[in-house]
Amino acid sequence: MGHFYFVRHGQTVWNVENKICGATDIELTEFGHQQAIDTGKKILEEGITADEILYSPLVRAADTAKHISEMTGIPARMEPRLKEQNFGKWESTPRDGVDFKKAKEDFACSYEGGESMLRLAQRIYNLLDDIKAESDEKTYILVAHNGIARVVQSYFADMTNEEYAAWGVKNCAVLRYDFYEREQK
Repeated sequence: MGHFYFVRHGQTVWNVENKICGATDIELTEFGHQQAIDTGKKILEEGITADEILYSPLVRAADTAKHISEMTGIPARMEPRLKEQNFGKWESTPRDGVDFKKAKEDFACSYEGGESMLRLAQRIYNLLDDIKAESDEKTYILVAHNGIARVVQSYFADMTNEEYAAWGVKNCAVLRYDFYEREQK
């Protein structure tokens, strides 16, 4: 069985301000652009190879992926299923807000105009199943968001609701996931 890599986008202004970005299209900061360039260099230095980069349609992930592609020569294309969860009425509010933390406990709730955790998991699990089916022939780098990172992690590891809500990835971190390890659990 094959593997793939996951990269969270570079820093945004709302990351700095501790606001929920969600499906709101927030651009990278100058530091975020540099993080993405440095990540491309790191991928080269570590000898990470991939056939294609798939990225979220949101500008923060798209720009991150394009920087990585420019640095590595790996072709990149947009994958709509990698778009971050829409947190509805909570977007632009504090990430550590008490009411938001409580709302995240309800996995079937759509946050008044957003997308539930269950629907998010369905589209990401479907994408991962598609990638797994091709994993003997192709290796991908997925460039997306922290909410997507949580769902990817939950595909490979059992998590309590509390562990799921607390789990996160730093901007431009590079994680490797092996489908074989999932099969062993």
